[in-house]
Amino acid sequence: MGLRIAIEGCGHGELDRVYSSVKQLEELDGKKVDLVVCCGDFQSVRNLDDLECMACPVKYRKLGSFYEYYSGVKKAPYPTVFVGGNHEAINYLRELYYGGWVAPNIYFMGYSGVIHFGGIRIAGISGIFKGHDYLMGHHESPPYDNSSMRSAYHVRCMEVSKLMSVTGHVDVFLSHDWPAGITSYGDVNDLVRRKRFLARDIEQNSLGSPPLMSLLKKIQPSYWFSAHLHTKFAALVPHSDTSFTRFLSLDKCLPGREFLQIVDFPEASGPKEFSYDEQWLAIIKKTHPSLSFDRSPITPPPPVEIHEEELRHIREVFQGDMKVPENFVCTAPPFDTMTTQGKGNMPMQLLENPQTKSLMDTLEIEFPARHASDNAARNNPPPNPEMIDIDDDDIDPAIQAILH
Repeated sequence: MGLRIAIEGCGHGELDRVYSSVKQLEELDGKKVDLVVCCGDFQSVRNLDDLECMACPVKYRKLGSFYEYYSGVKKAPYPTVFVGGNHEAINYLRELYYGGWVAPNIYFMGYSGVIHFGGIRIAGISGIFKGHDYLMGHHESPPYDNSSMRSAYHVRCMEVSKLMSVTGHVDVFLSHDWPAGITSYGDVNDLVRRKRFLARDIEQNSLGSPPLMSLLKKIQPSYWFSAHLHTKFAALVPHSDTSFTRFLSLDKCLPGREFLQIVDFPEASGPKEFSYDEQWLAIIKKTHPSLSFDRSPITPPPPVEIHEEELRHIREVFQGDMKVPENFVCTAPPFDTMTTQGKGNMPMQLLENPQTKSLMDTLEIEFPARHASDNAARNNPPPNPEMIDIDDDDIDPAIQAILH
């Protein structure tokens, strides 16, 4: 039966262009693509208010075409799955902390997650690594300021701990950030030639995410796909059992850039639909009580072990049907093309998404406490000059990739 997936780097709101490019590849080789995967900066912006929650220089803020898929004017021509990056409408993704549909046929993997599609197992984690936020809880909530809007994208230790609990084979792992040290397993000289501003970080071994490299070595997926640095880079990571993880990072979606890659799984066999991973649901259920939504640092929780009776319980409460329900609903109004409004308003509170509530009700866990608007003081602590989060577009405005 087989499975063919199209991997895309940073989306940056260019959904129409991504789907058009996939269609062109199909026409070139006459083979159908079954799944489109985006490695972050997807930018599921529904309206102008969402733009106010997206951390990036104002000159890069744009509505994009996602709102047309959200509103139902268009439908994604391919099943699509993505992880979050560091330029997202974070208020919307926070509604779907455990994953869910951002639009019909477009699935967000959550802050961390594991799903199945077409006979392959896909794991992923959203965001980028910043050490000063790694031990914090997910304390950020509207109204965001420039600091909390950025820190909301930062990976937390609780997400890594959950993924470290995953056992069994993983075919594909998705992240936005690169695993730290990954450059040692590819052509680093070519990378530095194309991206000279990376040289110092590579020399100091400060490029990428240390927790992600720990996950790569623990999970040992067949493939690991990333984006973030706006360049194509491949690596081959060996493991002690003689297996390998094939790493590939891709560019952002622009003409003439290497932002798309086709990968075939000829042996894959299964329904070409999204389904839950029962082990992951058991991990969610077991770890949920220890989640923190406070600003105070926590002790990194150890991985949990899932037993057969816990898996059996998951199968029972889902009545053996692990297919992800097609229960998308709009929780905020889509952009009105007739509006004369030029700028949105910062949302004052988090919205409850029925998808998240339904999943958590089924798992018999309580919905995370929402942050009231009076939490703004907690979101907006005094600035620390050592905690400046520099935008990658500011570092490298040219962003030129060289075909090789």
